[in-house]
Amino acid sequence: MNDMIVRMAASVLLLCLFCLASAEAGNLLVIPAFGSHWTGMRPLVEELGRRGNQVVVVIPEESLNMGPAQHTTTLTYPVPYTKTQLQESMNAGINGLLSVDLSTDLARFQSFVNTMDMLKVIITRNAEGLLSNKDLMKKLQDYNFDAILTDPFEPVGPIAAEYLSIPAIYIQTSHPCGVDALASQCPIPASYVPQPLTHFTDCMNFWQRSVNLLRTLFQPMACRRMFARADEIASHVLQIKTSVVEIMSRAALWFMHFDFVFELPRPLMPNMILIGGMDSKKAGPLSQVSFSNSCHFTLLLILPLLVSTNKVSLNLAKEEKCCCSICNCTQYFQSYSVY
Repeated sequence: MNDMIVRMAASVLLLCLFCLASAEAGNLLVIPAFGSHWTGMRPLVEELGRRGNQVVVVIPEESLNMGPAQHTTTLTYPVPYTKTQLQESMNAGINGLLSVDLSTDLARFQSFVNTMDMLKVIITRNAEGLLSNKDLMKKLQDYNFDAILTDPFEPVGPIAAEYLSIPAIYIQTSHPCGVDALASQCPIPASYVPQPLTHFTDCMNFWQRSVNLLRTLFQPMACRRMFARADEIASHVLQIKTSVVEIMSRAALWFMHFDFVFELPRPLMPNMILIGGMDSKKAGPLSQVSFSNSCHFTLLLILPLLVSTNKVSLNLAKEEKCCCSICNCTQYFQSYSVY
């Protein structure tokens, strides 16, 4: 009897051993984009390195917020600008965008075109610096990477992935010209998916839908305008006539750095994965609040609803006269004239 139990246990153990999947660490190349794009990608990159993967991060020598990440190897390449010039360029671009009149649909369209013209200069500087560095590109080839994680906001990552012949994993928040939808051939119903910088919602009237339809039809031309110089760089590096949109169409995965909590819902392709809450802190217990003597807290909950429905006219001069007990909250609300 005991021999039978031992043989059965050995058989089960052997079966379990056959069912176990082996885990191997991989080689990952990371080429982030500048600004807040790297801020959102960095925690993921550091966690991948902490779990035993060999992660190589390639960044420009001059940047505003990029630097070595934990559990990773950092490589740098020279760029034709200084940190001061980069800061001045960014400030000038932001000030120019903020000073634009957005009161009409035509003004918003003009702002959209100006944004494309500003970005097409910025996004190609790093591409020229990295892809023209033959020594560094040869070093990256010697790593034999399994995949590349990059932000398609800058074309340097997608072009490098095509040059190294490795699968590309894109992680992005949003793109000004909607290249993710164009490259993946994701449908964009113009009737309820508003285009960037239109300030429309998913509930549009006939005029807004007409404007949004024109903007949707204009998107491919906007991407060609934005990636005009990048297409030339890609064709030169790869020695074949190609475009950035065509290169991005071969992406293995798209990690969309948003969700449908703050973004309007729209169709997604099967290789698009929402990771909107990746950088969110873990939820903790709420602090205890005493409601027995919190008139101000009650007002804080109710007053925004009243104001949003235009049913209350505030007289804030009487606010300091509020009594701090629930029974006297009625007197506090009497200091506002409801109409």
